[in-house]
Amino acid sequence: MTLGSDVSGMTTTAASAAAKGLSIVVPVYNEAAGLAALHQRICDLAKTLRQRYRLTCEVVYVDDGSKDATLSIARSLPADAIDVQVVSLSRNFGKEAALMAGLDHARLGAVLFMDGDGQHPPALIEQLVRHWIDDGYDVVYTAKAHRDNEPFLRRVAVHGFYALINWGARQKIPEDAGDFRLLSPRAVAALRQLPERNRFFKGLASWIGFRQIRVDYEPAARVHGVTTFNAASLLGLSIEGLTSFSVAPLRFASLLGVILAGGAFLFGLSILWEVFTTGKQVPGYPSLVIGLMTIGGVQLIMIGIVGEYIGKILSELKARPIYFVAEHSEKHSEAGKAEDPSSQDAANRTAAE
Repeated sequence: MTLGSDVSGMTTTAASAAAKGLSIVVPVYNEAAGLAALHQRICDLAKTLRQRYRLTCEVVYVDDGSKDATLSIARSLPADAIDVQVVSLSRNFGKEAALMAGLDHARLGAVLFMDGDGQHPPALIEQLVRHWIDDGYDVVYTAKAHRDNEPFLRRVAVHGFYALINWGARQKIPEDAGDFRLLSPRAVAALRQLPERNRFFKGLASWIGFRQIRVDYEPAARVHGVTTFNAASLLGLSIEGLTSFSVAPLRFASLLGVILAGGAFLFGLSILWEVFTTGKQVPGYPSLVIGLMTIGGVQLIMIGIVGEYIGKILSELKARPIYFVAEHSEKHSEAGKAEDPSSQDAANRTAAE
């Protein structure tokens, strides 16, 4: 039985990459105010890529249970120079599920993921495509050039998160890397074969390996609305990522247990030494209470960490679907129809899944 997967046959060269095409996956949640403007920028980019690389493009908007007019606006977006898919999930399943839904519905070879809030500049996509087609990279990921404009405590917390999740890991997750990245056809095929339901996209996209390159950029300011990620959301996402992708918390728990046990052993030796050398009994109530409180608190923390992993195991055993699609529609551009006459029958198709 083969426990690996051979995707060498999907290697792309500069000559064959254009034939594979590019799917741009955009998860959206309450982005009605800026979706039309973003779509126009993506259409302009698709025209440029078609002229420069003869690259066929499509965009897949994944509505993650928006409560505003995002879905209705997405339905009305024109297919100008680019095919348009709109995938509406039955409720808000979270960004990781929305990314997976976009990956499942992408019809072309390479896949690029970007946010729908406008902070991932579409103009940068051309550089990512160039690294894929001209330079032969399989994973082209972006990262913030710096965090100078963020509070000190947040910078420390982010650095600590990456230090912990990469502790003892064979494949490191690049610090400050985001979900804005391009995957070649064989990288996409590898990512689709990962079966887990508790997914941490940044980690999985790094874990698959292949040739990877980092592109630093400055995120654009939000032109509308406010981010839905507050401190509590970021903390929850960090815990989800750690417990879904890394065993570092368990190793930390083991290390902390060894340190406490070693400290308790040395403390016991010091008490015995004082009794044997001076004959005096050390009053034990304060030290006993402090020791019990310390050990009890640490035990509760360790139980909580183990409980997070048990919860992940339970989720995997239940094998519930990651998402449900309530509505799926497609529009094909005129350029796509000219290249593929059979796509005319599928134009503007709407189906409930």
